[in-house]
Amino acid sequence: MAHILITAGPTRAYIDDVRFLTNASSGRMAVCLARAALNAGHRVTIVSGPVSVRYPRAARVVPVVTTADMLAACLAELPQVQGVIAAAAPCDFTPAQRVTGKIPRRGTALEISLRPTVDVIATLARQAEAQQWMVAFALEPGADPTRALEKITAKRCDLIVVNDLTAMESDRTSVTVFDRHHACVGKKSGSKATVSRWLLRLLAAGLMEKPSAPFPPARPKG
Repeated sequence: MAHILITAGPTRAYIDDVRFLTNASSGRMAVCLARAALNAGHRVTIVSGPVSVRYPRAARVVPVVTTADMLAACLAELPQVQGVIAAAAPCDFTPAQRVTGKIPRRGTALEISLRPTVDVIATLARQAEAQQWMVAFALEPGADPTRALEKITAKRCDLIVVNDLTAMESDRTSVTVFDRHHACVGKKSGSKATVSRWLLRLLAAGLMEKPSAPFPPARPKG
């Protein structure tokens, strides 16, 4: 059985000590993935941004707040796991400068300069050993795979799970899974619990038990 690292929920990018940028990721998919993995006999560590959901007691949970926090926690956990499922929605941008205290309300517009945050799953993939597998989630309008297929190459993942914006804050989802050669290896719709069980079976058959088939061999490091 594998030890699986799951990233979960949103992260926060603070503008000042009170206000922050974030998104509507609820952590519900990660809860279902963790349950499915635990029920299949795997060990689970969850690195989670701020959420209101409750994770399974049998999972080890590492709480984080910012995208940088999430990356640091994941890098610390990476040597102990066989694979990563990146179900989190880390903030892609953060204010170029965080203001100490609270910005006072004024009658004029407030302009904020944003800079990109570190890419968590791409960084993990670069640091991973050859036998460790990486699965990314891609939330795209209309579940359009175009950008997701670009992401799987850029992020150097083994699989990418594409879903639609309607999955956020919902108990249901519809996913399409692609491998690194951009081949579709499966589709599933239903409750997040149902989809998670299906996805764990797909990973077990394709990555955990026989990593050379049906998916390509693990990428070289460097």
